[in-house]
Amino acid sequence: MNLIETFQDLVAQVPEIVQPLIVALAGAVPFIEGEGAASIGIIGGIPPVIAAIAGMTGNFLCVLVLVLLSSGARNAVVNRNQERKARLAAAGGVSGSAVVVEAEADEDSGRSAARKAKFRRALDRYGVPGVSLLGPLLLPTQFTATMLAASGVSKARVLIWQAVAIIGWTTILSVFVGSVVHAVS
Repeated sequence: MNLIETFQDLVAQVPEIVQPLIVALAGAVPFIEGEGAASIGIIGGIPPVIAAIAGMTGNFLCVLVLVLLSSGARNAVVNRNQERKARLAAAGGVSGSAVVVEAEADEDSGRSAARKAKFRRALDRYGVPGVSLLGPLLLPTQFTATMLAASGVSKARVLIWQAVAIIGWTTILSVFVGSVVHAVS
């Protein structure tokens, strides 16, 4: 809550022209996201439409960067593993060091295997649209988008469905908070 209060205080202290930038910055923070940032802006006196657009923009730009980074990291790992397998095949089999590397990888993956399996079941059951739209109920969009991109879903598909989710959730909460603020004042 301290971070939310900090953003609220910052919105109140800066000139009106800078306030949407503060809301966009808040939208980039996991667990605050677009809907929380828009709420901060609306409560701080920014018109609901401007606060919502700023929150959505900050949230989506953060998701965009994370999807590009995680997708690139996945491609690098996949390419490295393919090259390693090709070298091992050319050398005529598995070397002792490859066995040690695979044993260490199995040990590391044991700790996160349950989380990966849970995410994979949700992805298989609901697809990218369902995970993107329902994900914000459990995890920040930044985490969901990163996991989708790292699991091999195309960047474009992840970004489209994350945009739909960010726009949808931010709009719903902005309308709600805006109507409550309007009713109180």
